[in-house]
Amino acid sequence: MREKQTLTVDVAIVGGGIIGTAVARELSKYDVSILLVEKEAEVGWGTTKANSGIVHAGFHEEPGTLKAKYCFPGNQMYPKLCEELDVCFRRNGILMVARNQEEWDIVQKYYQRGKDRGVPVELLSKEEALALEPALSSDILGALHAPEGGSVMPFELAAALMENALQNGAQLLTNSPVVAAQVEGERKVIETAEHRIEAKVVINAAGLFADDLAQMFGDDYFTIKPRKGEEYLFDLDTKDMVTRTIFPVPTKVSKGILVIPTAEGNLMMGPTGDNIEEKEDLATTRDGFARILEGAKSLVPGINPRKIIAQFAGVRAASDRGDFIVELSPNVPGLIHLAGMESPGLTAAPAIAVDAVKLVEEAGLKLTPKEDFEPRRKPMVRFRSLSHEERDRLIKENPAYGRIICRCESVTEGEIIDAVQRGARTLDGIKFRARAGAGRCQGGFCQPLVMAIIARELGIPLEEVTKRGLGSEPVMYHAKELLTGGEGQ
Repeated sequence: MREKQTLTVDVAIVGGGIIGTAVARELSKYDVSILLVEKEAEVGWGTTKANSGIVHAGFHEEPGTLKAKYCFPGNQMYPKLCEELDVCFRRNGILMVARNQEEWDIVQKYYQRGKDRGVPVELLSKEEALALEPALSSDILGALHAPEGGSVMPFELAAALMENALQNGAQLLTNSPVVAAQVEGERKVIETAEHRIEAKVVINAAGLFADDLAQMFGDDYFTIKPRKGEEYLFDLDTKDMVTRTIFPVPTKVSKGILVIPTAEGNLMMGPTGDNIEEKEDLATTRDGFARILEGAKSLVPGINPRKIIAQFAGVRAASDRGDFIVELSPNVPGLIHLAGMESPGLTAAPAIAVDAVKLVEEAGLKLTPKEDFEPRRKPMVRFRSLSHEERDRLIKENPAYGRIICRCESVTEGEIIDAVQRGARTLDGIKFRARAGAGRCQGGFCQPLVMAIIARELGIPLEEVTKRGLGSEPVMYHAKELLTGGEGQ
């Protein structure tokens, strides 16, 4: 049996979702060694991957909760953060719609809550709401408008946060599930199949598995209760149906079924909010679809399910507290828990990361700011957004930008090469960074071309290119052989 490689760092972060990557980037501002350990092939592939991408305005959360503490400050950090990282972010606004008098009374309570917190909000009459969003149901009574609500691509942001953290000296281990953890003297030790990692401080940002990691350390004072949400994505030709995120009045367990314009323009509807037993149950269901369609149509009657191009489910890491957990372990010195990050975890992430740094200092690690921290990552080329003149100049500089690989999204070979150079190693990694395969055909035409580029750039056999890491290897065959039963090439 091969001996494990030992890595020694000041801070080990377990989990490469939006929380773990935000913390890695925030800590990379200081003169401290950081290692992020992620079980998947790339960061942002757990709950983050299936997040709705809504940057919440800050009026939903119950007073006195950590959700309320971090949501609005996190919202206010998004414009600068996304500008520095060159991540697509839109302040498209939020409408919470009332469909009857009882809901209207509740909407007014949320309006007052927002006002009390300094969140920009206004109440709209039926006529005012329909003037903003003509596709809304004509049966509404009115709406709460929060213009500073927004939308971001969560997996793109997680990748950008990690890329910038690496740029500033952090380290990353992927394909590395934690199999054991313990305290040895002054150090915390976590083990993967190939590595033994010794750290002064461990940050538990393991999402759905945060309670499992805590228990490995003998720290079992909280549990994660998985809650599944199904969502359905529409073709880009529906993008002008609504421009703001449309909320109903929330239920006791979720914010309800929404109609969501994504940062890239696609419309989305969902999610459900079903408590489940299995943390990795990502199946979509006929019942879930029926509930989502009914809820979405009650808000925007013109939604056409024939325009759906993709469906998926994500599992939220709700805690048994019903709130975020952002604290030093009371039982294991130097262990920090950032857990229970259900909605509005994406919005809150930048603000939580700032407090995570304070917790690292409380754990006894002295942090000295770097003088040479670089907050900006290299800008992305988004060919489809360029003018004709900009495209011509770019192609003259690099002909790879003149070869369209993904026709649905107008993604070029140059963009795919750039994504690989930034860290993409899989088809989904390319899809989430460059959008090749994100359009109407969902990679039906471009996937073989993308695979060939990945293999060429990484210097690996085509058979080793996967969709999403180990266990998603391609099935290779010649199309003519499939059609003729093996005769001919």
